[in-house]
Amino acid sequence: MDERRRKILYRASHRGMKEADLMIGGFVAARISELDVPQLDRLESLLDELDMDIMDWVIGRKPVPEQHDHDVFHMLATFKPYDGFV
Repeated sequence: MDERRRKILYRASHRGMKEADLMIGGFVAARISELDVPQLDRLESLLDELDMDIMDWVIGRKPVPEQHDHDVFHMLATFKPYDGFV
């Protein structure tokens, strides 16, 4: 994994709120290798937001701001960490 992806993974996994660490960090750990450079840019921008805001957007409590209503956010919002488990 290149340095940029390692930094993004660390940042996504050490949010400060355990639920966000699990949700966002779990998504990034599972999908970071699949993201292209523009998607990494969008992910980094999303990581600049507060944990509670991201979680509110994911669960639909608040509308997703236009600048974050993109493919990476939708991948996060629909990510199911236990897909494939019985």
